[in-house]
Amino acid sequence: MNLAMANIRKSKSATASLFIFILVASLLLNIGLMVITQLNTFFDNKIEQLKDPHVTFVMDHESYQPTYREFLENYPGVTETEIEDIINMDIANFTFGNGELTSSAIIFNADANRNIGKLKLVEKLNTSSTNDIFAPYSFKTNGGYELGDHFTLTYQDKEYEYRISGFFETTMMGTNNIGVMKFMLPETSYRQLADELDNRSKALILSAMMEDKIQSSNLNNDFIQEVQSQANESTSYILGLDIGLVKNVNSLTINIIATILVAFATIIVLVSLIVIRFRVSNSIEDGMENIGALKAIGYTSWQILSSIILQFILIVLCASVVGIALSYVLMPFFGGIISTLTGLIWVQEFDIIINLVSINLVSFCVVIVTLLSAFRVRKILPVAALRGGIHTHSFRKNHFPLEQARGGLHFLLAIKSMLANAKQNMMILLIIIALTFATVFSAVLYYNVASDKTAFVNIFGSEPANVFLTVKSDADTRDLLSDIEQMDHVRKVNIFDLIETKVDDQTVYTNVTDRYKQLENNIVYEGRQPVHENEISISWVVSNQINKGIGDTVEVEYGNEASSYIVTGLSQSIGNLGQVAAVTMEGIQQLHSDYKGKSLYVYLDGISNKDFIKNVQSQYGHHIVETLDIDENIESQTGMYTTAVFAVMVMVLTITVLVVVMILYLVIKTMIIKRKKEFGVMKAIGYSTIQLMNQISISFLPVIITGVAIGGVLGFYFTNPMLSLLLSSAGVKRLDFTIHLPIILLPCVGILILAYLVSMFVSRSIKKISAYALITE
Repeated sequence: MNLAMANIRKSKSATASLFIFILVASLLLNIGLMVITQLNTFFDNKIEQLKDPHVTFVMDHESYQPTYREFLENYPGVTETEIEDIINMDIANFTFGNGELTSSAIIFNADANRNIGKLKLVEKLNTSSTNDIFAPYSFKTNGGYELGDHFTLTYQDKEYEYRISGFFETTMMGTNNIGVMKFMLPETSYRQLADELDNRSKALILSAMMEDKIQSSNLNNDFIQEVQSQANESTSYILGLDIGLVKNVNSLTINIIATILVAFATIIVLVSLIVIRFRVSNSIEDGMENIGALKAIGYTSWQILSSIILQFILIVLCASVVGIALSYVLMPFFGGIISTLTGLIWVQEFDIIINLVSINLVSFCVVIVTLLSAFRVRKILPVAALRGGIHTHSFRKNHFPLEQARGGLHFLLAIKSMLANAKQNMMILLIIIALTFATVFSAVLYYNVASDKTAFVNIFGSEPANVFLTVKSDADTRDLLSDIEQMDHVRKVNIFDLIETKVDDQTVYTNVTDRYKQLENNIVYEGRQPVHENEISISWVVSNQINKGIGDTVEVEYGNEASSYIVTGLSQSIGNLGQVAAVTMEGIQQLHSDYKGKSLYVYLDGISNKDFIKNVQSQYGHHIVETLDIDENIESQTGMYTTAVFAVMVMVLTITVLVVVMILYLVIKTMIIKRKKEFGVMKAIGYSTIQLMNQISISFLPVIITGVAIGGVLGFYFTNPMLSLLLSSAGVKRLDFTIHLPIILLPCVGILILAYLVSMFVSRSIKKISAYALITE
């Protein structure tokens, strides 16, 4: 212990740098592991706390039959059911975040008695008014609203004005990434709104609680199949949500961010291990005479080895404890990100098991590296150690002899210094490669989520048109398509429906169109989209579930009909948990002969979306149920992802700057101490301080340039594969994020400039070295 403490006191700055590395690593590791492990229980606890339904179904009044509730009540594992009148605005518009969001709006009577999904406000106004509305908590965390703010709900071309008088938590319909959001109105306002709207908006919601929440998806599928089997012409709308689906959608981005934190923590741990190896090797070389003296007076190799290991264990344990304590301080910040993405209040729990795992993991790695690095102490004989480690002679090859080599003197001296410290430079090279890759990775991720969203939106399986139109059931979709194609500024129009089918008994969300070649987002990465009526493409998620691939035959069910189709391609999509497929219009007409499509995607040139919507409403509004500005909807929905990814990028950049500064400080300070006499002699024969500072900086530049170049190349070629791996559980197999050269060059040049400035700044301590001081010491 005395030897360990003496070594720590002897190298305070090196100890401080290692302390910071371990602190940062344990902080990130602990946060990442806590989020990953607690997220699942977080959702489950919220479900129990709020008593939200495990499965819920929305259908219009005309479609409802009493047998549906009986089916729910008699379903194995169902413990409680409830049915309630609601207002269903199937396509409503409202401002949310950065733009206007189009979503289904389910409006409840706030004063109605209910056992499942009771209203529990987390914030509310003390005063009431006639136009109050209660909104999900995500409207505060992500939507940009505060208590008392004005809120406009647009439905069927009519605006309804309200005041946000409270926010509530809900796990089922609380975020904008499910496609449906829940609101509550006081009874008087609810009745008034219900009287104003037509029968199409009058709906029911059926909710069910289960003994085992895992079975909720089975109940969801079985109930919808039951409804479809009894469907008649009046059945027009049904929506089913289960807690498994909602949990997966809401936790996807959070898990990705937590995984990035753990991965970056791993990089910092590796940096720390490299630094420890450098420190151990240096301390053995610098303290060679001390090791010889200790061995000569009776210390064993194991005792000396133990003191070295103990030195780093003390640093690691102290830094890990501080890092874990700080992780709880910073957790509210990450809790805010989680609340933004889920619309639920994150309550941090103390997790001693994860804390111990983080400490033990880092400590184990440090012990192993320290042991391997310091093992050479056993081979050092006392007599050799007392001679400074010199056995007979230690003459190295003279690279670039000054009398023969060409080039400037300062440059040659810098290169000679670089070659003389090969191990140290290899350490710096590996660290710079890792940090550059991490920085490029985060910059590419942020650019594709916040700036050029095309590739990011494409992984959801969305078609990047400009305007979406829903056609009335009594209108001729193809005639309307032809008419809209003739309108000014219309580039093209596609029928592109999304329906629910079963593929080999698996529920699959299936795209339908006869113009796959005209689509701008081809989600098929292997094979091709269907062309003939007996062909289908399926996602690789569905392919794994049914154990079939390209060339195999699958059975597709739609309604009460079924037919066989040949798989022609494998696709990918985050949307609908990756369970997607695609058939042609003729293919779906084999199962439903009257099917004609009801969704039109319009691509525009030279006109704003809003102006086109006005034009199409004025000319063909009598054939259109609803219109949607796709661009503005995407802007609104991606706002929460932008915030989360920006936080990750800032964190990565901050830690990169910190690590570069600390590493160069540690290495340069060690170099100046070891070469103090050499620098003193050089100053005595006429070298200025600035010349020696430039020599030191230039000696690091080739290593840093090489590291930055390799890290940049790795970032260019491996960012998409790494992101594909992170998103694979969500349904992505191959990612094509945009990687422009400036995105790579900007962080690379930044690291280079930072490294040069830091090396020049740290080298200023040469100014204190003088030949006179060295002689008189």
